[in-house]
Amino acid sequence: QVQLVESGGGLVQPGGSLRLSCAASGGTLTTYTLGWFRQAPGKEREFVAAISWIADTTYYADYAAAVQDRFTVSRDNVKNTLDLQMRSLRPEDTAVYFCAAARLRTTARSSDYDYWGQGTQVTVSA
Repeated sequence: QVQLVESGGGLVQPGGSLRLSCAASGGTLTTYTLGWFRQAPGKEREFVAAISWIADTTYYADYAAAVQDRFTVSRDNVKNTLDLQMRSLRPEDTAVYFCAAARLRTTARSSDYDYWGQGTQVTVSA
């Protein structure tokens, strides 16, 4: 059974940076799609970024328009980790951020993901 544990959330001022990490255990996730989603109070969970396996050692990263050019997703298949580097943070980025893993080659569709972490809170406020 795959388990995902997020870390790195916290309070940051607008314009600041934060790095989230997700540690995976219970399986080899080399060919899985690993993604980040977020959910703000009163809103539905939304896609943030994902990195999916294409072939051999080739991966594809995809981002939601709202975070394009501000967030960077990366993975380390040796350490079995997924990171999200967030820059130029805005108050609207405030949400609980979830790490997820999918057997399918997918990106934004949350229903395609098989495993989810518990989430980590990110608050962007002055």
